[in-house]
Amino acid sequence: MAALQPTSLSKHPLSSGTPTIFGSKVQSGDFRPTQFRFWTSFRSNTGVKLKASAEPPALTWELKGDEQNGIMEMESGCDLFGKLKNGFLSFKSHKYMENLERYQALAKGQAPKFMVIACADSRVCPSTILGFEPGEAFMVRNVANMVPTYESGPSETNAALEFAVNSLEVENVFIIGHSCCGGIRALMSMQDKAESSSFIRSWVTVGKNAKLSTKAAASNLSFDQQCTHCEKESINNSLLNLLTYPWIEEKVKKGMLSLHGGYYDFVNCTFEKWTLDYKGSIMNGKTRVVVKDRLFWC
Repeated sequence: MAALQPTSLSKHPLSSGTPTIFGSKVQSGDFRPTQFRFWTSFRSNTGVKLKASAEPPALTWELKGDEQNGIMEMESGCDLFGKLKNGFLSFKSHKYMENLERYQALAKGQAPKFMVIACADSRVCPSTILGFEPGEAFMVRNVANMVPTYESGPSETNAALEFAVNSLEVENVFIIGHSCCGGIRALMSMQDKAESSSFIRSWVTVGKNAKLSTKAAASNLSFDQQCTHCEKESINNSLLNLLTYPWIEEKVKKGMLSLHGGYYDFVNCTFEKWTLDYKGSIMNGKTRVVVKDRLFWC
């Protein structure tokens, strides 16, 4: 812990010999408040120095060299959170208060029709793209919007699936992929036998079947085109992975749950939507997804 260095009696350069005592100077019978200044580094564990001066009372930071970067970052952070504050207050005034009855009902519980699995990419916000309002979609976002198989073991994605399907009883699971996906690019770039401790590598291997399918079907295309192909193929791979969960397949089979795929191209601002054809996929041995109700929005 940084320690405060005690300030000894000293002569202030403007005091004409009059001593200052712990930041207050006696002058003509009154006290003149002064200010404490701290020197500290945001990047080191150096001690904090306490200094008295005859300037207006306030706490300020005097920084030298690279310490200026710390205060600039702090000020920038304040600006960012100021923007978030304004956004929140605008939401409260124009949405929450104007729809108070709806939000009070949501405070008592939720009954969303959709479970959305989308990418963590900052450019892909399902609520912004598709207009979901609070309470309409239970969402989980991960790298490359992937769903691991039931046999893969616990993850936050299948924990969210279990809650959404079994507790909230959603009627639709919607997997949304997108253009220029960094997770898919990482999947397509990595060597099959390369040793790595990367969390990203470990995760994106969930889509290895999509990569293999892409390599088989699009080997004559450029790498960027292969990535685009794999972005969609990975969505279908995850749709098939959903059927490995017994409680999901049971509900799909009974018509209580529908599985959908979606692809958002943010370069051209288009959206594709399709639905898994359960009977067709079963007849195909669950190794190749069969889809229906394909739509293209532009």
